[in-house]
Amino acid sequence: MKEASFIRSNIEKWRKTEAMVSDPLLSTPDELAEAYTELTADLAFAQTHYRRSRITLYLNDLASALHNTIYKNKKEKWTRIFTYWTHEVPLTMYDARKELLASFLVFAIFAFVGVLSQLNDPDFSRLILGDYYVDMTLENIKNGTPMAVYNGGSETPMFLQITLNNVMVSFMAFVAGIMACVGTGYILMQNAIMLGAFQTFFFSQGLLVESALAIWLHGTLEISAIIISGAAGFALGRGWLFPGTYKRGVAFRQGARRGLKIIVGTVPVFITAGFIEGFVTRHTEIPDAIRAGIIICSLLFVIFYFVVWPQILARRSKTVKE
Repeated sequence: MKEASFIRSNIEKWRKTEAMVSDPLLSTPDELAEAYTELTADLAFAQTHYRRSRITLYLNDLASALHNTIYKNKKEKWTRIFTYWTHEVPLTMYDARKELLASFLVFAIFAFVGVLSQLNDPDFSRLILGDYYVDMTLENIKNGTPMAVYNGGSETPMFLQITLNNVMVSFMAFVAGIMACVGTGYILMQNAIMLGAFQTFFFSQGLLVESALAIWLHGTLEISAIIISGAAGFALGRGWLFPGTYKRGVAFRQGARRGLKIIVGTVPVFITAGFIEGFVTRHTEIPDAIRAGIIICSLLFVIFYFVVWPQILARRSKTVKE
């Protein structure tokens, strides 16, 4: 290959690498590592065919700068804790934005199925939630404490049990993505139908507002995290179903890394949701305005951190690279 053709074929890629060096926070560690691998390959090619060319010197300097950037990031471990949550997870969510949309749509569709099923068959909730749970809730409603189900047990064990269960569900939704995404879809379907039937059951008892204020007090974060976990599962499945220009094994590993990073990003959300359910939801005497405020703040946080902020970072990254 002639030197001019070699430069034309790779100049845009090198410019993007320069942008990574100038502002590494706008790139994930995986992107930095991939850029370094490609750059060293280009450098080796240039050293073989254009040993005395200025392009070889340029690539050598760029490779050294990128190496120093990666090494510096590894050395400053304490900063990684900050950048992981402020940049790496949001940028991964931006890469998985299509999977997030797909997960949301699957969940929304089956939640609607749960609503319609409960409206058409009042006993549908018994099929989904079990006779014991429905009878207990009806008894609580008769006693004037419809949300007494959240009062069962002491606060701390309940918080730990709920959090552990939610994290396990999210991990299962992620791992199930290996089953051509069908497994992840099934877990989303289960939770969505249960939610739709549960909320509609209270609607049929004339308790829509009270139940919504209690359920969504913790459910806003909990359900959002389940949907985000579904995106992680779809990212895993997409990696080996649609490898694109990558080898299937490479694409699968990339999808697994993206999905795992998303799952880790949901853990604090599940912990917060578990804390609210264990310590706050049971206190139905809390003014409705405060409960509604918590729900709204939770929703705004989820939308900003997992949807809006990733787009802002992605636009900044593109601007810098251009």
